[in-house]
Amino acid sequence: MRIAALIPARGGSKGIPRKNLVPLAGKPLIAWTIEAALGSDKLSRVLVSTDDAEIAAVARQYGAEVPFLRPPELARDETGTLEVALHALDWIEQNTTDRPEYLLLLQPTSPLRTTADIAAAIHLAQTRGADAVLGVCEAEPHPYLARRMDESGVLSDFIPAREASGRRQDFPPAYILNGALYLNRCTSLRASRVFQPPGALAHVMPRERSLDIDTPDDLRLAELLLTK
Repeated sequence: MRIAALIPARGGSKGIPRKNLVPLAGKPLIAWTIEAALGSDKLSRVLVSTDDAEIAAVARQYGAEVPFLRPPELARDETGTLEVALHALDWIEQNTTDRPEYLLLLQPTSPLRTTADIAAAIHLAQTRGADAVLGVCEAEPHPYLARRMDESGVLSDFIPAREASGRRQDFPPAYILNGALYLNRCTSLRASRVFQPPGALAHVMPRERSLDIDTPDDLRLAELLLTK
């Protein structure tokens, strides 16, 4: 299996300015994802897709390929990750002899995802012949604890009480996508145009490795976890 890793990292960000380059435990944020990917011997290449020259330079410094700068129309706030992934896949197929079977999308905002997580997802795809393997973690709080609130402030169950009744420890396991990794067969990604096609499998990760950096508080927590 030939697998190309793609790390999308545009220059703009709102919650944390220049987020992909912000220092985290002695390295730029993006470096943690690059190093996790380069630690795997299962990947045919590790590319960074960015519109930003400084991010490109740092990515190359840490060993990633940055063979192109992403066009401005694919670096807007409203640009979807799918468009970025397909643009990179098109570039690989049009400009190299590489024909990856899978594309592994690794968000740089998940710095605690490890090389072992990458290996486990690839192994799952190989052994099960899956079109997609997605990183997930247990939902916290559990969906059964969610409530609706009407215009007057009155609460009601979000999930009918007959389904959510019982002790919390008896609730069935519930999972959410953690954004740390999306491994997709290229033909399936092009055909379905979704990262979670029917039959997608889950690689379950602990919550501490599922941390997604979105706010300064997330950054402080990641610093604590990485320096423990």
